[in-house]
Amino acid sequence: MWVWLFSVGEGKGAIAHLPSIAASLRGMKLKPSESLKIDTFSMRIGDIEGVELDRLHALSLAVGWPHRAEDWQFLRESGHGFVALDEIGRVLGSAMWFAHGADFATVGMVITSPRLQTLGAGQWLMKRVFDKVGGRDLRLNATRAARRLYLSLDFLPEKTVYQCQGIAHAQTMGGSTETRGDIRALDTRDVPSVIALDAMGFGVRRAALIEKLFAHSAGYGLFKGDTLNAFALCRPFGRGHVVGPVVAESDTEAVAVVRPHVTDHSGSFLRIDTHMDNGEFAAFLSHAGMPVFDTVLTMSMGKRLSDFAVGRATGPMTYALASQTLG
Repeated sequence: MWVWLFSVGEGKGAIAHLPSIAASLRGMKLKPSESLKIDTFSMRIGDIEGVELDRLHALSLAVGWPHRAEDWQFLRESGHGFVALDEIGRVLGSAMWFAHGADFATVGMVITSPRLQTLGAGQWLMKRVFDKVGGRDLRLNATRAARRLYLSLDFLPEKTVYQCQGIAHAQTMGGSTETRGDIRALDTRDVPSVIALDAMGFGVRRAALIEKLFAHSAGYGLFKGDTLNAFALCRPFGRGHVVGPVVAESDTEAVAVVRPHVTDHSGSFLRIDTHMDNGEFAAFLSHAGMPVFDTVLTMSMGKRLSDFAVGRATGPMTYALASQTLG
């Protein structure tokens, strides 16, 4: 029988009492073990690719997360991961990472039960991740329950992420601010421009991920002449659709490329994860039927968020994440 589980990534995790870990496991040279003795039973590690989607789906359902089996499959195609299995093959936990080049990765979908967490399962899973990421700078989005664990692993707090969601209402969005340029639907010819603009906003080039997201998304872009100045992608996820990533130079431009998605999905469930807590963009989301539902905390190990924007006082910014797991 499943008990409440603790997670890092999308949605709320249950409160868990987490152990204090004195030093970061990232730099440990010992090869991580393939099994872990927990109380009266043992866990073994497995590749997430070898696990049936319905069992992964059950894992996220147990923590109240909205992930569909299709969302899990998208994540497996985009990254790598482990599962923790008991002696009869039940999935008791998971951890994933998503590498972008040789120097950077995001971490997410870390799930363990409170009981196993206090017995070292969370430490065990993270040790496996650290062994595979190869010294990359890391970024993740942690629930309240997760923060203590990641602080003990030398992750540093960065910014709050506001999970905004609800039934979209195009008719209540209010007046639109005049935006210079043309808004149009994106097509495959725009992929290189989207990749380049995302790299400027996110700070890391994510070509493979953006191409994969593009294949599953509808997109709108703001063009000034032939130049793409802002974009917003929207794809099926969880209870409805999620908008992200969104990259723009200003609140006005971000609103301009998100507004068509709100219109397209008026009357249905829409979600967006953003660092923006005030200003025109945040107000727009609330008026469009997507108030703040929950928060998580962006944390980093290695380079800070500010390090990725060195020398750039102005320019494109990431207004909405691709997801809490992907960043």
